[in-house]
Amino acid sequence: MSKELPRVLHFFKTYYPDSFGGIEQVIFQLCEGTAKFGFKSEVLALSPRAQDIPIKVAGHLVHQASLDIQVASTGFSLSAFGKFAELAKQADIIHLHYPWPFMDIVHFATRHGKPVVVTYHSDIIRQKKLLQLYRPLKNCFLSSVDRIVATSPNYLATSTVLNRFRDKVVEITYGLDKSTYPIPAPELLDDWRSKFGGKFFLFVGMLRYYKGLHILLDAVAGTDYPVVIIGSGPVEDELKEHANRLGLKNIYFLGALPDEDKVALLQLCYAVVFPSHLRSEAFGISLLEGAMYGKPMISSEIGTGTSYINVNGETGLVVEAGNSAAFREAMRYLWENPDSAHQMGLRAEERYWKLFTADRMAESYANLYKELLK
Repeated sequence: MSKELPRVLHFFKTYYPDSFGGIEQVIFQLCEGTAKFGFKSEVLALSPRAQDIPIKVAGHLVHQASLDIQVASTGFSLSAFGKFAELAKQADIIHLHYPWPFMDIVHFATRHGKPVVVTYHSDIIRQKKLLQLYRPLKNCFLSSVDRIVATSPNYLATSTVLNRFRDKVVEITYGLDKSTYPIPAPELLDDWRSKFGGKFFLFVGMLRYYKGLHILLDAVAGTDYPVVIIGSGPVEDELKEHANRLGLKNIYFLGALPDEDKVALLQLCYAVVFPSHLRSEAFGISLLEGAMYGKPMISSEIGTGTSYINVNGETGLVVEAGNSAAFREAMRYLWENPDSAHQMGLRAEERYWKLFTADRMAESYANLYKELLK
């Protein structure tokens, strides 16, 4: 009789098929990638449309607990306690994704007794007053877990929280599997090329306050550089109003698009722009997608993983955070120096294959899981 594979339970506030953000992408890549190394993964997440029956996503199961209320970006769910406790009994490893204060409460309340890995995706930046109340629980939670994963050496070096728990921190950077991305049909590429030509800047991501898109709009003012923006989010209307006030005719808000369209535009674009200006942007999965498709990048120095993906002068340009004039100058340099931009793109893709593949990430996590199971 074959031995059952060790089971990993991931717990995060949102996941497929409800939400398609960067952390969700990382969890997806972990579930699929660690399967190659002998682990079976399942995910528990909150959903406003929770289903009782697990949902199959690629090769793993997704369980949903009903989202009852959301306060300061933190979802709460009464049913999550029972569902988590039940799933934790069947799991060999619990993999939690920080920050999410409700998760800490569930972790303690269920007394599951299983080894715990926490991927530390970001410091808490915006809710500073609530952080004062949360700090004792946060410290207790991080003290109780077995391993904390920092997602880049840059973030580890600049996070006071991670350095407080340095003895249990390991570094494992995010990774993507290019083979899981669709290959756009030639007619789709032709269609997008007819709309924007072959030379435009591209931003991909959720339209949130820390993404710095107002800085990008200010940088583009007075230029004729075409900028395509893929994504939706809470500041979308505000950004469109800002673009109208500036009289920008070269900004194209496309909203959320299917993956095939996103990949088509990544392939066609001249360079990727990523103006995030706050540490809430801990890594930048869509920036990494730009590197994966061999594009030069422009980003801001915020002391996080964005500058681990994009190395200034090597894979693109890194400018002072919040400085629209510096961002404009970086765009001008790439626009007017196509040979240099091309070489940066080649080095970006080379760096992706060396450091940021999903296999590399999955193998590192699988080794960590094995260490804890001993």
